Amino acid sequence: MDYYDLIIVGAGPAGSTLAHTLQDSGKRILLIDKQTFPRDKTCAGWVTPAVIDSLGIDLADYTRDRTLQPIRRFRIGMMGQSPVENNHDEVVSYGIRRCEFDDYLLRRVTSPVVTGTAVKSIDRENGNWVINNTWEAPLLVGAGGHFCPVARLLGEGPGGHETVVAAKEVEFEMTAEQSRTCAARGDTPELWFCRDLKGYAWVFRKGNFLNIGLGREDNHKLTNHLERFIEEMKASGRIPADLPGRFKGHAYLLYNHAERPLVDEGVMLIGDSAGLAYTQSGEGIRPAIESALIAARVIGEASDYSAQTLQSYGEAIAERFGNRATDADQGWQVPDWVKAPLASTLMRSHWFTRKVVTEKWFLHQQVPPLKEAV
Repeated sequence: MDYYDLIIVGAGPAGSTLAHTLQDSGKRILLIDKQTFPRDKTCAGWVTPAVIDSLGIDLADYTRDRTLQPIRRFRIGMMGQSPVENNHDEVVSYGIRRCEFDDYLLRRVTSPVVTGTAVKSIDRENGNWVINNTWEAPLLVGAGGHFCPVARLLGEGPGGHETVVAAKEVEFEMTAEQSRTCAARGDTPELWFCRDLKGYAWVFRKGNFLNIGLGREDNHKLTNHLERFIEEMKASGRIPADLPGRFKGHAYLLYNHAERPLVDEGVMLIGDSAGLAYTQSGEGIRPAIESALIAARVIGEASDYSAQTLQSYGEAIAERFGNRATDADQGWQVPDWVKAPLASTLMRSHWFTRKVVTEKWFLHQQVPPLKEAV
């Protein structure tokens, strides 16, 4: 049996950030993931300057052999009506490919990493957690996304009792002909809200790569919604007529609808495993990074790993992201005053789509970057 002070399950942005932040703490850390890296990850794929700042990423180093698409504009509309385009006059976000971004973060980790290995068993023995009858630690952190095996240990775990966002997307490198005929621009992601405001679709070009998808909190007939959107985008020339491959799906929780406990005896959840995606936009990367930074501080200061001691993590999450409100009738958590009949009018407003939808809901420009010292 190999002993560690901390085992992290999930090597995505949350898990790798936690391991990287704690690597000079003197703690013995093991990071486990069922996938081998680099790996595909279903995600529209953009990060704000706040994320770059919190992670301390050197953009010159990152762009040496990876895609980084500067974003200066957004094209926003409601399906079935004309969109509006807003120019922010500066770089307000960056398009990334998750296969590259996640691998880059993982490569910064100096502690032991085991990939291509699924967590098949989690047992409690003498106050420690034993993983796959091979690794043992007093603290276990779940960072494995919505269906993280560690999340199954807390509350009711992942299941049908949760109101999830279901999304489908495809990302591919365009041929020369597809690139020529694609009207979507790299510096201008397109966001198209469903008329019932229970989700939105996107068209996002990153250099020569194109990402198209749709996510809804009400996933009933998700494929039908997606197919209609694709046909509309093809007919208008926004995307190529010939899309390769199949759309891949994933699920996640919006912060205000997640009811998962964040801690228990010797257990913590971070990132999508904890259900931290921003409620208005569904973005999960920044909350994942920030939850890892908060968890690193709590772990570094903890005298023990009891549920009572670790509760300071839950309190810090609430302070950073607000208290959760689990009203199942709130749809995509759009405020009541935005809903029909005002929604159609508001989505035609340059002021509303820029100041509220983009800068507040998607970019969270009003919230400064989080930097946690261990």
